[in-house]
Amino acid sequence: MHRNILIEQIQQKGSYLCVGLDTDLSKIPKHLQGKPDAVVSFNKAIIDATKNFCVSYKINTAFYEAMGVKGWEAMEETVNYIPSTHLKIADAKRGDIGNTSSQYAKAFFETLKFDAITVAPYMGEDSIRPFLEYDNKWTIVLGLTSNKGSQDFEMLKVQNEMEEHLRSEYLYEKVLKTIAKWGTPNNLMFVVGATQATEFENIRNIIPEHFLLVPGVGFQGGSLEEVSKFAMNKDCGILVNASRAVIYAGDKENYAEEAQIIAEQYQVEMKRHLQNNG
Repeated sequence: MHRNILIEQIQQKGSYLCVGLDTDLSKIPKHLQGKPDAVVSFNKAIIDATKNFCVSYKINTAFYEAMGVKGWEAMEETVNYIPSTHLKIADAKRGDIGNTSSQYAKAFFETLKFDAITVAPYMGEDSIRPFLEYDNKWTIVLGLTSNKGSQDFEMLKVQNEMEEHLRSEYLYEKVLKTIAKWGTPNNLMFVVGATQATEFENIRNIIPEHFLLVPGVGFQGGSLEEVSKFAMNKDCGILVNASRAVIYAGDKENYAEEAQIIAEQYQVEMKRHLQNNG
């Protein structure tokens, strides 16, 4: 999906909501559990109920891989069901030596027809380059995550030897600055957790034009208002992911209707923030 199409969808719907289809078989409504197509049926109902209020869907592949072959089949059927108007993200966090990353890229961009994939930057440029070689596909690099372990490496101080006067910077800052040079705002996004709101202003100084995928709103405690205030750019530039808060809004037979209500609530608030940003 081209950047212009994504921006157009955001403007038309007044939403930058990404619904996370992190479908856990043990958490879906009990009347679906035990059915051979439970995950796919659940996902299709959620998509039908929320597609008018979001612009993207993110599939955390771990929830599908854990089910073996049936999980991969469910993931493929789900991806194919998502409308082409919505950005389809594989939250796979891949990243390996070049020839292995090439196969990951082929798996998710060609075989499974995703528009975007999350990747880990630790192994450097040759592990990310194969994903960037695809036209109209997005590589979403882990930047500053919302988990407790982000303090272990991402917030470490390192020397910036490229500066005329040596100064220290956070490792995540170096990652953003370096990787931004490998691609463009048309094919690179970065993951920044919603609970890292204090860093958004700094992040926007480093990458003012790139889209940010922002998880952590809802159950993880991130504030949609703060994210919208500090992370938006002139094109909106953010996709805010909500998973459990939407897909598990209800646990009875009307679960899809409950999900729709929450998705619409997000959309209403997002539309207000977009109007304020304009």
